Amino acid sequence: MTALRTRVQRRPVHGVLLLDKPLGLSSNQALQKAKWLLRAEKAGHTGTLDPLATGVLPLCFGAATKFSQQHLDADKTYETTLRLGQKTTTADAEGEVIESRPVTCTPGQVVEVLDRFMGPISQVPPMHSALKKDGKALYEYARQGETVEREARQVVIRDLDLLDMQLSGDAPSITLRVHCSKGTYIRTLGEDIGEALGCGAHLSALRRIHTGPFDAAECVTLAALEAMPEQERSARLKSVDCLLPTHTVVTLPADDAGRFLSGVRRRGEWPDSEHVAVYGSAPHALLGSAHVKAGELIPGRLLSPIEIQQILEVEPAAVPIRAGQV
Repeated sequence: MTALRTRVQRRPVHGVLLLDKPLGLSSNQALQKAKWLLRAEKAGHTGTLDPLATGVLPLCFGAATKFSQQHLDADKTYETTLRLGQKTTTADAEGEVIESRPVTCTPGQVVEVLDRFMGPISQVPPMHSALKKDGKALYEYARQGETVEREARQVVIRDLDLLDMQLSGDAPSITLRVHCSKGTYIRTLGEDIGEALGCGAHLSALRRIHTGPFDAAECVTLAALEAMPEQERSARLKSVDCLLPTHTVVTLPADDAGRFLSGVRRRGEWPDSEHVAVYGSAPHALLGSAHVKAGELIPGRLLSPIEIQQILEVEPAAVPIRAGQV
């Protein structure tokens, strides 16, 4: 007998959930699970984490999906363990070992090598990555046994701290904390460090502990989310504007707010700014993003009046802002 599937009644959900992604799930699998638990109509994430990786994965719901791209440029911080003496097909523990070498480096040599990777460095993206070439993800080529040419990229390693070091025994390793710019491949960093040490290496563990302003201590696990009543799950959502923490704030009166929501530029005595978060004053609500040039507030990504009203529904005194309101 075929089991009956429960149909989920979807609802508008707006905000950001800071998820502690579990080991073994892809970012999309984690997103779909959280979306189901929240019964959300629309969801997306701010960049993927490998199935091997755990840690901070901001998930965007409803209106927050409009600003998920803003977070892609954020710095990230990881804690990772490099298994020394072994290279694998994927540069992590999921691949097959393709080369083994003795580990003969000293603690002093480890410190010296790590110093070389501080600051701006060049990386060749790994074949097992989602980066696309000719419209096809690199990992698709890799699964077919193909290797394609990739251009090196410039990234920045802002901090590289040595947390632990075991250079002897059956599984020699070093554990690092890496604070890096966007686009940094930690698997590639691990392989490159292993080569510089003369023994090769692959990642045996990877955890993201910071991304932009978000910290692992703020995150909730899927298991904990599932155990909560629905109201408590919704309470874990951060407001949409948490994705715009460094944006200049501009607040508009009601008539200007309505015109701005219609995509009309507004004029005012604002200094030039590339990144602006625009709010309405009555009620106080995020309207969208913009930039200011020569005293003109130029709309970027805008919330719809329906989205704004849905967000304000928790405030009984709120008055809806309608596009074109005068």
